[in-house]
This record gives sequence, C-alpha cells and structure tokens, in this order.
Amino acid sequence: MTEQHPLEPFLPCNAKLLMLGSFPPPRKRWSMEFFYPNMQNDMWRIFGLAFFGDRNHFVDADRKVFDKDRIVSFLEQKGVALYDTACEVVRLKDNASDKFLEVVRPSDICGMLDRLPQCSAVVTTGEKATSVLCSLFGHETPAVGRYVEFGYAGRTLRHWRMPSSSRAYPLAIEKKTECYSVMFSSLGML
Repeated sequence: MTEQHPLEPFLPCNAKLLMLGSFPPPRKRWSMEFFYPNMQNDMWRIFGLAFFGDRNHFVDADRKVFDKDRIVSFLEQKGVALYDTACEVVRLKDNASDKFLEVVRPSDICGMLDRLPQCSAVVTTGEKATSVLCSLFGHETPAVGRYVEFGYAGRTLRHWRMPSSSRAYPLAIEKKTECYSVMFSSLGML
C-alpha cells in the first residue's frame, strides 16, 4: 500500500538552503505536525547545539514535544527550506528506516528549487535522500560531511551530505553537530 507525503513543502521565499530527508516516520511517532517530528530524532537538537549551544533549545520539555512555532520562526529567519526526496512511498516495515522505504514517486525537487531563487545549497540527511538527489541530477555522491557541486537552471549549487539525525546512525550528536556547523558556516548562517 502506498503512502502519500502528509506535509506540504516548507519553502520560505528567502531560503538559501533546502534540506531534504527521505520521508516522515509513521504518524504515531510524531510529536508535532512538521518535519523531523519524532522525539527520538536529533535534528532539532543538532540545530539547537549548532546555533544556540543548547541541544534542548527547540524542545518543550514539559510537554515532551518539539516547539514547532519556535522552529518555524527560526527557519524563516535563517532561510532554511524543508521537504523530503520522496512524496510517495511503500513502507516495507512499520518504521522510519530508509532501508525499508521503497520510493514510488520522488518529490518535485526541481519545482522547489524554481521557487527558491536564493537557494545555493541542498542538504540530504541520509543515504536514501542522497541517492534520490544524485540520481535526479546525475552527479557523484558526496562523502558524509562534504559537498559536491551540481548545476541546475543556470545555477551552481552545492549538494551537502550530512550524517543522519536518526539515533540509529552511529555517531555522537556532538560530532553530527560539527558536520552541520561546517555547512551552516559555509552559507554564512552561523
């Protein structure tokens, strides 16, 4: 049975960075109606550490959820767009693992880039997202924590490949944050 993406792309008009995951986890794992909603995923903790030196900056500890309003406001201010590389999948197991996602229909990444004229970098946050983006644009796969350049519509963009923010990825959050911080710094965001 196929599953449609439950969210619309988050595309602030000033975005200079488009972050792409693979696909959201099952809804029962969500703490908010937004990207990276699972409290067991460290994306918003990585952002908190990188920008504020506080892994819990975007966590509402009392309610045990991420603070969506604070996250959205921050992303709009910094110019960060979010979506996923797949808009329709078959989930082979009832989890969020890329290993058990079959991409039925990739997202319209070109359409997103067309709507983001200031975007100069695309980040993929896992192996599945990276392979989908590389196959779409035909460029080589960047090493984790690095980038390769690719062309689209007369622009040269950087494709950064970041470590997965999933706790299943065997790297300490501080090391993941170091990788993300290098990328944020290169874009003048830090």
